[in-house]
Amino acid sequence: MKYYKIFGFLSLVLAVVSCSDFLEEEPRDSLSVDQYFSEPGQAESAVNYLYQNGVPQMYLSGGVFNGTRVMYLQYLSGFFDNEFNGQERQVNLAQQLAITPNNVDNDLNGMWEGLYRGIAGANLAIAHIPETPGLSDGEKKNLIAQASFFRGFAYFYLVRIFGDVPLITEPVGGLDEIFVERTSIADIYDQILADFSVATVEGSLPNGNMVDNNYRITRETALMVLSDIYLTMSGAPLSSDNYAKAASSAREVINSGAFSLTSHDTDTEGNVVLGNSAYNKIRKEQALDKEYIYQIEYEAGIRTSPYPQWSFPASVSGSVGSAYGNIQNAYGPRPELYAQYDTELDLRAQEKQYFHTSFVTGAGETITFPVTPYIWLDEEAFFSTSQSSKNLRAYSYPEALLVAAEAIALSEGVTPEAIDYLTQVRARAYWTTDIETIRAELTGLSVTDFVEEVWKERNRELIFDFKLWFDMVRTRKYPVNTDGETTFVDLVGRQNTFGKTFEEKHLLLPIAESEIQRNPNLTQNVGY
Repeated sequence: MKYYKIFGFLSLVLAVVSCSDFLEEEPRDSLSVDQYFSEPGQAESAVNYLYQNGVPQMYLSGGVFNGTRVMYLQYLSGFFDNEFNGQERQVNLAQQLAITPNNVDNDLNGMWEGLYRGIAGANLAIAHIPETPGLSDGEKKNLIAQASFFRGFAYFYLVRIFGDVPLITEPVGGLDEIFVERTSIADIYDQILADFSVATVEGSLPNGNMVDNNYRITRETALMVLSDIYLTMSGAPLSSDNYAKAASSAREVINSGAFSLTSHDTDTEGNVVLGNSAYNKIRKEQALDKEYIYQIEYEAGIRTSPYPQWSFPASVSGSVGSAYGNIQNAYGPRPELYAQYDTELDLRAQEKQYFHTSFVTGAGETITFPVTPYIWLDEEAFFSTSQSSKNLRAYSYPEALLVAAEAIALSEGVTPEAIDYLTQVRARAYWTTDIETIRAELTGLSVTDFVEEVWKERNRELIFDFKLWFDMVRTRKYPVNTDGETTFVDLVGRQNTFGKTFEEKHLLLPIAESEIQRNPNLTQNVGY
């Protein structure tokens, strides 16, 4: 059973400026911060709030037609389609690289405010948990480690989306404390690393996977995100060589023994049972403990997963018998992305693995449709209840292997260890290819060629973990598939699949005009 609790902490976090500054009488239905942190359950509530706000909101917020905020970032790549991009103007503007501070103000502001709401909640928790009575020192350290993780995680998203952003690490007590200037990317990363040091070194997070920890983060969860932070810092725009640190953090996750690649079920002759492949086990949530390192938790009736509604296109709505009022293909890979899969050898590209293109109706009629995510299909929710408790994978064991492979290659060379990590991920996908054949093809590659093989695998394996846009920004490379071969060219100056040319300014989103107006100390990103 999932350990799932949503507490009424939102009013406390939103009240970042004390009510007494504006009202002569404090509202009777709210608690002051001092009153709130008066017993252990309230401190735990403050931290549990962070599991659904801040970065988690990036995965949660969004409707059937416009998708979630992490999807929106992927639309910027030009590699994903949305059936309603004509209706949903903000989606079309992202695909057309035509975003301005005004024309998608609501979406920009939603990301900005959502992430800072999580930061505000973390700041309150970090400041007041040490003085909360009834908590042991170990409990305090554990809760502060969780809050530090979520604060650093939120800044990691902000700095990649907007660049220089205001740095706030204390609870806000007045208006003068919210009109904060932008802090440099380098200084934001310093704070991110400080928070993750608390989470991985100074705190007391348990080891292992989230399932065994009642769906709370573990030290390995924090190490996994930390490895991504170091990998990102090593690329653009910071270009600070932290590949060795990225490798070290990823190795700790791998060597912990807490995770493993989900295997395919096979029949008596050794053939993969396609309905019980690793990818279908992931779809059915038979691999939460070993495969998922960080997951976004859902529970029907409390916080229902929206992703099953995006597992069929709207064009077949009347034929498939959906329990949802509306469905659509909000995250369909465009042909230029889908072509990066070997449709003969790669199991992920086979029908009803990662994707599907057909459905047999109750009357026995086969209907076909464009490539649509299958991995998100929760059959009970889609066909019966419209309520899904299916968790979403945000960081996975395959990503740990791929981060390690890339970071080791760039810090130590193309070692047998780096080759083995990439081979493991590719061998699971290329299910009819001998593993030693795969290993031999990778052995002897130059560092540049090997790293590009890792990038190809990231694009294919992590497509539903929403990594592509951030990978394009950090590498400044654009994947091009020609006659079945993927190569990487400079991103800036390249046209996307909609015929629009990437400029340097497109690699950051503008700050919403409404936010600029609220905070006179903010400046706009260059080019907007």
